[in-house]
Amino acid sequence: MIKSSTLLAGASALLFSTAAFANSHDPAAIQTKALQDSLAYEITEGLTTEVGPRQAGTEAEARARDWSVAKLKSLGFQNVRNEPFMMPTWVRGAETAEVTGPYPQKMHVTALGNSASTGAAGIEAEVAYFDSLAAMQAVPDGSLAGKIAFVTHDMHRTQDGSSYGAYGPVRWIGPSVASKKGAVAYVIKSIGTDHHRNPHTGNMNFAEGVKPIPAGALSLPDADNLERMIKLGKPVTLKLVMTPQNIGQQESGNVIAEVTGSDSSKGMILIACHLDSWDLAPGAFDDAAGCGIVTAAAKHIMDHGQPLRTIRILWAGAEEVGLWGGKAYAKAHTGSNHAIAMESDFGADSVWRVEFNLPDGAENIEKQIAQALLPLGVSANGPPATGGADVRDIIASNNLAVIDLQQDGTRYFDLHHTPDDTLDKIDPKQMRQNVAAWSTVLSIIANSDADFTMPAKE
Repeated sequence: MIKSSTLLAGASALLFSTAAFANSHDPAAIQTKALQDSLAYEITEGLTTEVGPRQAGTEAEARARDWSVAKLKSLGFQNVRNEPFMMPTWVRGAETAEVTGPYPQKMHVTALGNSASTGAAGIEAEVAYFDSLAAMQAVPDGSLAGKIAFVTHDMHRTQDGSSYGAYGPVRWIGPSVASKKGAVAYVIKSIGTDHHRNPHTGNMNFAEGVKPIPAGALSLPDADNLERMIKLGKPVTLKLVMTPQNIGQQESGNVIAEVTGSDSSKGMILIACHLDSWDLAPGAFDDAAGCGIVTAAAKHIMDHGQPLRTIRILWAGAEEVGLWGGKAYAKAHTGSNHAIAMESDFGADSVWRVEFNLPDGAENIEKQIAQALLPLGVSANGPPATGGADVRDIIASNNLAVIDLQQDGTRYFDLHHTPDDTLDKIDPKQMRQNVAAWSTVLSIIANSDADFTMPAKE
């Protein structure tokens, strides 16, 4: 990490055109102030301590929305409200796993979102092992009848999180594939990179017409142990008890707040995070930290005077279980006067790269942002920005420009969707660097009269 003294010195040395920014919105001054931020951590601490786990569609998520509305109002934001929507809701039940032969021992398992139930008596069956999702896909339909399919993988830590895209299908579509092959249940090596007995949950869905089956994730050490057992050459039997249930349509909601700009004709800046978390932990990294970061950055802009453009804060609901909040936001606000969308949903470790998808003619803005972020150790040599999960629908429906501030994801999948996603994992110094990066970018784009209209899609 870059030392804060170096950051401050570099930030103070930045020069910006007075024609582009009023003194009160000088990005260098805002960046310097943001490097001392405490609000992002305060919000993260509040959500994880006063609310805790916030699974979508539950009473806990409802309490989180109440807390959020009160907090955003107390900070002085405008037009604070909850925009409710309905969504299908799945909740966890009992969950145990045990090798019953030939090497009896208990294992740590958690059900995947949308898993079917084994029933209270559980399912006991021989394990059919596959070293990849592709290997399971290659066997004939029906060939796994009466067996528990088990798929492992070799996910590695990466700074950009690209390993999740490579190995995520083991969870996302693996249960559906296993059911088509005839399996009575499905277990995976958790989609994660830690070495603790903390299984990683996460959502999955069954293809239309495919029978839902129980599906769970073993902790990485337990999955490795199960693989070793199988490689000894004797049939291995596993007993699973998982009793989740679907409780039907329940209310969730998006919490929205704004910093009102001085020119309503200018497209607004949408900055997002997601309020919900999985039920296994209070979700500090995923994504209370993101809500803290974007909100603190918006507050820094507001505290320096009214910006030209409105900044809208979206704390999306029900992201983890199907992106319901992002879909609801796009449905409610397609056609609204947006300009740029951004999201923070990758923990709280330092921003290391900025990515752009802006229209031709905005090159000077890109250069200005890249220069302004250099003192924070942020490079600008990445691929085009694509936006986070909660803003992708509004980006697509409104054809919005996008800026991504990419965080260091090296340790993100050690914590992602596990019981270990707790407040103590937040590094306050790295979180302040995030706030400084976000504040810097917002100070530039929210006070720019550049035309951010994207060209029509072909």
